[in-house]
Amino acid sequence: MKTVPGVSSVNEGMTHALAVFLKLRELRGTDAILDRILLEARAICNAEAGSILLVKKDRLVFSIVHNDFLFSAHGINKHLYLNASVPIDDFSIAGFTAKHSEILLLDDVYALPPSYPFKFNPAFDKQSGYRTKSVFSLPLINFQGRVCAVLQLINSLDLDGNAVPFPKEFVSCVSLLANHASACIENGMATSELILRTIRMSELRDPAETGPHVQRVGAYSAEIYHRMAQESSLDASEVKRHKDLIRMAAMLHDVGKVGISDVILKKPGKLTEAEYETMKRHTLYGAHLFRNATSEMDVMAREIALNHHQRFDGKGYPGRVSNIEDVDAMTVGTMAGGDIPLPARIVALADVFDALISKRAYKEPWTMGMALDVIRNESGKQFDPDVVSAFLSILDVIEAIRAKYQETV
Repeated sequence: MKTVPGVSSVNEGMTHALAVFLKLRELRGTDAILDRILLEARAICNAEAGSILLVKKDRLVFSIVHNDFLFSAHGINKHLYLNASVPIDDFSIAGFTAKHSEILLLDDVYALPPSYPFKFNPAFDKQSGYRTKSVFSLPLINFQGRVCAVLQLINSLDLDGNAVPFPKEFVSCVSLLANHASACIENGMATSELILRTIRMSELRDPAETGPHVQRVGAYSAEIYHRMAQESSLDASEVKRHKDLIRMAAMLHDVGKVGISDVILKKPGKLTEAEYETMKRHTLYGAHLFRNATSEMDVMAREIALNHHQRFDGKGYPGRVSNIEDVDAMTVGTMAGGDIPLPARIVALADVFDALISKRAYKEPWTMGMALDVIRNESGKQFDPDVVSAFLSILDVIEAIRAKYQETV
């Protein structure tokens, strides 16, 4: 039984590859772009599994992994946060592809000719029970002529669901997709880097606002949203597009702290009542930064920056404001429950959870159990019960995110 649609001719494959470029233009974040590229490359060859590894200095880092035998490409799974890499050298299939910028079509990786310098590492197969057979490995080359990533497709399936060699006639189709994909990946990486530079600017003001912290909050938020969206009528591609938006917008939740005095931001002890009132205005400053919204991400970033300290029971801040375009806007009432935008309700939990389990100048990190007790106890009070339920149902993914985005010493 086929798990990926596949294409029936080279012309259809070329048409499919060209159509993908339009879909990629809707995406902004690197993770969403990689996911789409891998999904569409698999569709061309009816590949059961695959991965994309990004070049980071002298290594290839696993950045997206699909395997329909083990988990759905449209579902939620911890493998999307695989924290693994391989060196760029002659000794692995991906490393050889990157080092020599060479396409490899391997019919059976367990029967490689002894003359090949690279070997297949069966560790994942042994651990998971999967059986890798055919592999199509090709480099993604950027506009400077350098390899920026390696795309690997695994196990082309025939009509009966058996793993067979990858059809040579579709190499040109996937290569066409790969050539254009490289530009999309670099655009996504540029967007992500711009966000992280903004965060580094905030980190100069507030040491707690680190790159790993915002990446964790963004990833937690994206996966919580994905879990909640599984209960909706949205199709998979639309869910992934919104997931892409919330991941990036959530990373900017506290960017308004650049408008708060260092005396308050870096104070080691408890804030006075007046200082706390000043600190609360970072939500308004953050929203003000996105006042001239030119994209969906800008709109979502503004909603999150303004509302991620709202409480589900209406006791949060800033409440309703007179004019979100105005940095000096006044509170004109409370905001509670479903009136709070869903992305902000999600980030409210993600941000508090990460703060609890992280070391701060004024506290040691809490244990996972202690943090989860707070989340459960605050369900219906500080947090939306549906958000809490979604969060608690994906704790394996939450742990994988924590492992991937660790603070650097």
